[in-house]
Amino acid sequence: MNNSVDSVERASKVRLMIFDVDGILTDGSLYFGPDGEMMKCFNVLDGQGIKLLQQAGIITAIISARQSAIVSKRAADLGISHVSQGIHDKKSAFLELLAKLDIPAEHCGFIGDDVIDLPILTRVGFAASVPNAHAEVQQRVQYITRGSGGQGAAREVCDFILRAQGKYEHALQAYLT
Repeated sequence: MNNSVDSVERASKVRLMIFDVDGILTDGSLYFGPDGEMMKCFNVLDGQGIKLLQQAGIITAIISARQSAIVSKRAADLGISHVSQGIHDKKSAFLELLAKLDIPAEHCGFIGDDVIDLPILTRVGFAASVPNAHAEVQQRVQYITRGSGGQGAAREVCDFILRAQGKYEHALQAYLT
């Protein structure tokens, strides 16, 4: 499934890559401090992958059901300017983003892990998920990562898109010279 002609073809058309947060950019765990503050753990490999996509001209975005100042901070650190949080109607947020950016759904990618993500996963051109995603999600995506959420899954998808578009080697050149 992951390296099928269909998944490579779909990834080659991605101009906008959208990420869910919990279970994708994090391992899905929620940590609460003694005063009720929420903490999340992000993977630096995922962040670098997102930066590589941006440098290759691919727009990045976040659509998340949970509202978190930590996500806003992480998105700002990564230069992700399209961030929708506290969104339980992900389909509407997705359609608004497409209209704002004037990008057709078939030129979008999304990585999500639970049924709340299906309204986007079933509409994008390239749908991805993680190995521990809900079974209904896994049945409806073109690409399932080897790594889990928060452990390099997002980076794997970023690299896959860059390779499908023939941009991967160019993306590495800045680090090899």
